[in-house]
Amino acid sequence: MHSAAAERTDTLDKSLTHAVIDLVLRGMWRGAPESEYRPLVDAGLAMVKGPMVLPTEAAKNAAAKMLRIPAGSELQDQINAVYEAFLPVNRKVREVCTAWQCRPDGSVNDHSDSVYDAEVREALEDVHEAIQPVLRRLERLLADSGRYLTGLEDALERFDDGGPQWLASPLCDSYHTVWMRLHQELLLVLGISRAQDEALEEELVRRSRG
Repeated sequence: MHSAAAERTDTLDKSLTHAVIDLVLRGMWRGAPESEYRPLVDAGLAMVKGPMVLPTEAAKNAAAKMLRIPAGSELQDQINAVYEAFLPVNRKVREVCTAWQCRPDGSVNDHSDSVYDAEVREALEDVHEAIQPVLRRLERLLADSGRYLTGLEDALERFDDGGPQWLASPLCDSYHTVWMRLHQELLLVLGISRAQDEALEEELVRRSRG
């Protein structure tokens, strides 16, 4: 797609570059398009839909271009190894979030069963322990990626302090929200499509289960 918005992405200043990447990794921003997102809307790099600000295709393409590391490089091989370690844990965090929201019979979890909720929290602890060494490896390879472990730990602390929304709510920087941004950055850095991602995750999970 060729447009004035697409052309502007080649000359973005640092503040707009950060805003484009942040919005694309988040997928959306809820609230009035003020502060750093207003210039993106004005430039055609973001669009307002009701209470949400969403990235346009031009913004998505710009973020993918800015984040992509050189194909075939040693760095790509190293980050790809981290990504493949991430995927089986990614399946587990989805299962934990689903279990927190729904009981095994499909009914809504109203959190009246403290034993069940404690089991979900224990499963989340297993996920958190599994992802820490993966993220520490990533920190040595990808600039600023240390923010993901910090964000996950902050969400976990808030969750344990009695805020149930800090596990899976899309309206705050919950554990799942931070996790999704991490996942999206890995895909853009490596140039991997969602379809490729899903197929590889299925293969790695099946392999890990024998």
